[in-house]
Amino acid sequence: MSFALAELEVFHSRSYSPTRRIALGRRELPLEPPPGFGPLLLGGIVAVGADDLEPDDVEALLMLMAQLEHGKRVVQPRIRNRFQTDQHGLGRTVGRLLGDGEQLEYDFEGNGSPLQMTLASIYAAGHAPMMLRPRVFDVLRKGLRWRGPIDGALITHLSGRHGAPTSVAAYIDPNRWALDLLGLATADGGTSSKRDVQRRFRKLVRDAHPDHGAENEGAAQRIAELTEARRILLG
Repeated sequence: MSFALAELEVFHSRSYSPTRRIALGRRELPLEPPPGFGPLLLGGIVAVGADDLEPDDVEALLMLMAQLEHGKRVVQPRIRNRFQTDQHGLGRTVGRLLGDGEQLEYDFEGNGSPLQMTLASIYAAGHAPMMLRPRVFDVLRKGLRWRGPIDGALITHLSGRHGAPTSVAAYIDPNRWALDLLGLATADGGTSSKRDVQRRFRKLVRDAHPDHGAENEGAAQRIAELTEARRILLG
């Protein structure tokens, strides 16, 4: 059963409206632990429409990100859309990052345009605490550069964590996920030495490698996850 890990409600002008307006509704955008489910959702929303944006708009969006990241005042309207608080008479689109068992996936309800949804994500990121904004906007800039499927590869790209692109547990409690993956978790929560981590990592990588009899399918992902788990535990 899927459950929402992050959610952004966006109100926007309808396609037939002569004016272009954007407002934010409900926002559930967790920022911790890094990179945070909220930034992963915002970066995913940006990535979904990135290929449909005009080159001039991309430059303007990057400038808007820089201004909001540094807390500067943004004069409205911006990029042909006025950001406001009034939601009356506007259409509605909701973006969600869902956890489905151990997998992360995106879900969208509504028909906001790529530019509207990208602007809404940028303005939502502008509500993050100042000290966290660089990290949040870094994820959005990664989303703007994305050209590919909206799947685990995107989450890998946004998070910068190669080994666990779609694992819910890897983001909620990275240390516990890594211990479980390497088979080093204990009931009392005890820790393992660096030597134990290295020894267990080498054994599992060898077992997962096709040269040692493992199946080719999924081997690269398995080895990547083991490598990420080792990185987390060795810090």
